Amino acid sequence: MEYFNNTAKNSRVAHTQRDIPYPSMAQAFHAFQAMPEDTDFARRDKALFAFFMLTCARDGAVASLKLKHINLVEGHVFQDARDVKTKNAKTINTWFFPVDPTYLDCFTDWVRYLEQEKLFGPEDALFPKARTGLSKAGGFTVLGLSREGYSSGEKLNQIIRAAFATVQLPEYTPHSFRKTLALYGDKVCPDMEHFKAWSMNMGHEKIATTTSAYMPVTLQRQRDLIRGLGK
Repeated sequence: MEYFNNTAKNSRVAHTQRDIPYPSMAQAFHAFQAMPEDTDFARRDKALFAFFMLTCARDGAVASLKLKHINLVEGHVFQDARDVKTKNAKTINTWFFPVDPTYLDCFTDWVRYLEQEKLFGPEDALFPKARTGLSKAGGFTVLGLSREGYSSGEKLNQIIRAAFATVQLPEYTPHSFRKTLALYGDKVCPDMEHFKAWSMNMGHEKIATTTSAYMPVTLQRQRDLIRGLGK
């Protein structure tokens, strides 16, 4: 058994924490504002971007969300593990983060559009995929929005990456928003109790998970912080 164990050197290399590229709040808002809204799919994609900024939910979970999981009055998302593909099948209660209100306006308009214009019900997908069928010419074509969601977060990932690429920014992923919002929370939370709630809102049971995964301190930053404490 010892023969198959990893060496101490290789084990340290494998567990080395690597920097995760992430967008600033300004970069994210710039990419969001540049997204069009001229079609149903464009509106969906822009609302998807807004939702990631409001919740920093994981793309796999977002792909499986239904309208019944959203409470606009409370600004609440119930990531019910019985229906939603959360990490480790954990039920998560998320209230919208206090980010730019433009995000909330966009997402709210999308939900109301689905319910009032498209007559979507509680069991229909929050971010539906395309509905395809035969065209008059005999080939398959996109007929509009389906009532079903995507089976995984891959398509959602592509949408967000494309939004950043359009404005000549690095192709940040939805997961990188978690670091963006963790760092933002560290700035706006007035005390540890508020940051604990912020961490729970991200789906973390312990603050240590948030700080170690999304708020690493570089050696240079460690030096600056410690040396500046007494000044």
